[in-house]
Amino acid sequence: MDHFPTNWGRPRNDAIDAYNTYPIHARPQPKDTFAEGVQHTQQPIVTGTSVLGIKYKDGIMMAADTLASYGSLARFKDVSRLHGVGDYTVLGAGGDMSDFQYLQALLDDLMVVEFNEADGHKLGPNEIFEYLSQVMYARRSKFNPLWNSLIVGGYKDGKSFLAYVDLLGTTYSASTIATGYGAYIAQPLLRKAVEGKEDILTGEEAQSILEDSLRVLFYRDARSLNKYQIAKITATGIDISDALSAETQWSFAENIRGYGAQTQ
Repeated sequence: MDHFPTNWGRPRNDAIDAYNTYPIHARPQPKDTFAEGVQHTQQPIVTGTSVLGIKYKDGIMMAADTLASYGSLARFKDVSRLHGVGDYTVLGAGGDMSDFQYLQALLDDLMVVEFNEADGHKLGPNEIFEYLSQVMYARRSKFNPLWNSLIVGGYKDGKSFLAYVDLLGTTYSASTIATGYGAYIAQPLLRKAVEGKEDILTGEEAQSILEDSLRVLFYRDARSLNKYQIAKITATGIDISDALSAETQWSFAENIRGYGAQTQ
């Protein structure tokens, strides 16, 4: 039995002074790995993949699947990566999900402070985007970035807003934006379908474009899922759908050499 009160509540290590031969002030203590300095996240752990966003005639539409992967394991299949901020803005996030949760908490606190001001002003997508761009760049400058790629979409005062910021503080705006693997696979599809037609695309057409892009990503991106959410930001407010499921077709794989029972 360990009779030293200074060690109570700590995990026993019988390999160190099992017979309590040291006086209290000289007893060896386990080495604390984190005592040498502040440790920073070296790589994301639980991650989300692509987020898509486009402009259409009534506002902004965004889409993201509901998968959070633990490395290559499809671990969490019901994670919402679209977050409403106030009355005019939706934030979509790829990358590390714990950092995204941290950003959600920051934004929720920001909205509480703004509400308590009671000055009749409400933060819009422009203000939310500027805030996030400063947060991301500040963390990058401390060599402790938030490992996320973010899309901020919103609609306020008759104007649509769609912009991007990442872990380096890189920012830009466009009529079509895709993060993650979607920046390579979905972005060309979105540009072809949307650019030059932002003022005539209906809600149904915009949703069909996003669903087709998500389906292609599900076929090609090993970290994606066919469950997804659609967010619409219009003059009437924010609408984030429940999880939807994309119809997929895999019968073509039977004709691929090396698939299934084929051996030659």
